[in-house]
Amino acid sequence: MKDKIRNIEKAALRIKEAVLKEEQIFIYGDSDMDGVTSVVILEEAINNLASLNRKKIPKIVVAFPDRNNEGYGLNKKALTFLNKKKGNKKVLLITLDCGITNVSEVKEANKMGFEVMIVDHHKVLEEIPEAKIIVDPKHPLDKSYFKEYANAGLTFKLVEELLEDKMSSYLKSDFIELVMLATIADMMVEEEENQKWIYEGLANLENTQRPAILACVKVLDPVSSKRELVGKIISIFNTIKMEDHKIITYDFIKSNNSEKAEDIARELLMDSEERQAEIRALTENLKEELKSSQLNIVFEGSKNYRPDYLGAVASRLVGYFNKPVFIYSQKKNLSRGTVRVPKGIDAVKAMSSCKDILVVYGGHAPAAGFTIKNDKLEEFKERLIKYFK
Repeated sequence: MKDKIRNIEKAALRIKEAVLKEEQIFIYGDSDMDGVTSVVILEEAINNLASLNRKKIPKIVVAFPDRNNEGYGLNKKALTFLNKKKGNKKVLLITLDCGITNVSEVKEANKMGFEVMIVDHHKVLEEIPEAKIIVDPKHPLDKSYFKEYANAGLTFKLVEELLEDKMSSYLKSDFIELVMLATIADMMVEEEENQKWIYEGLANLENTQRPAILACVKVLDPVSSKRELVGKIISIFNTIKMEDHKIITYDFIKSNNSEKAEDIARELLMDSEERQAEIRALTENLKEELKSSQLNIVFEGSKNYRPDYLGAVASRLVGYFNKPVFIYSQKKNLSRGTVRVPKGIDAVKAMSSCKDILVVYGGHAPAAGFTIKNDKLEEFKERLIKYFK
């Protein structure tokens, strides 16, 4: 028998306990497709569990990082926001698609009185946060056979433990659609369960009952394949429009109103088309500027770069130049960046060699991110050039 993901049963039992005791639950997910779908899957599973146990449906507090102003993952501004919501209550704080690199932030959350549970699929660094429960297949003590889930896939594994045989076939199909979108969006390897979920999710797409996905299909031009359709749906969802730590795509995915969902889909489609045009323009400008560069990396930043464009631009540049790309948005004191590297290179390992000058870093081998003080940017660049020699 294959080993289960470390702590996944323990996490499910703790969430069950919180539901049965009607404790307050906060869910904090990253602001991309994977993070948002993870939050929706867990929240809907918790509500389903409460209903099955004839408990009051919990008023779950949901929040996401404001990437333009705060960067990725758990951060101090978000914790301040959550702490105001918490008051003096006992609160279980579950982080999804983030948390495993947030050592100081988890320490701060503990001081605030949160009980922290991390459910994350990112690479574990040398120092591990002091969370009550950590579910991460990449944890050094984890003995499970497969490590490359999207966080939505990992969350689905958690809710399978949570609901067990009480998960209806309808709910399972619904969740698998979201897992499929997240797995493709996060460019996870299409092997093992990932491959199965993608196949099932694509098959389910024709019969989807989720108004948001139906709305996307309705507003999009006809496409030649389901894969192309999924790519366009993901593009619609790829916005970071925020208000009060709530991202628009979260409410969109959860919407039960078909008419309202279609209006939001049209708005997001327009936003997506504008975003794609700006990403293309920035990419072409950088290609032209850097075509004669003899450096072994691309290391570029500006106060004018929008954080939500960086991943897409970096992905295009790494494909064009075939060398590691570090691109960042510069703020007053800090810069937040995105990393994409060619196949066979580990972005997180590369940044580990500079960990003493980074505020925070982490992610996956091919795609990662960092935060650094502006006065350390030049040193970071020089050390990376030496690292990749």
